[in-house]
Amino acid sequence: QVQLVESGGGLVQPGGSLRLSCAASGRTFSSYAMGWFRQAPGKEREFVAAISRSGGNIYYADSLKGRFTISRDNAKNTVYLQMNSLKPEDTAVYYCAASYGPVLPRTDHEYDYWGQGTQVTVSS
Repeated sequence: QVQLVESGGGLVQPGGSLRLSCAASGRTFSSYAMGWFRQAPGKEREFVAAISRSGGNIYYADSLKGRFTISRDNAKNTVYLQMNSLKPEDTAVYYCAASYGPVLPRTDHEYDYWGQGTQVTVSS
């Protein structure tokens, strides 16, 4: 089992940047593909990005390409989400998740473990 703890959320002005971190417990972090999802108020949870076990393969939601960057450091058991040029519509709770399954899982049912989420609010 793995426990995931997100951090780095907060209030940022439109056009600003944030970097989210997700720290994983356990010694098998490199066994998991990792992903980020988000859920805005009144909306369903949506896929943001996924990264393979080695970090060599990455996939983004089409609408976020070019603004968001996912990365991982297996030595630190941490996955990151760098978010640039933030917009008010990026406001959501952001979740990281870990998967034993596919190389680049893109749907929430493909993930086995979830963090508690971190709030990101983009507002002036």
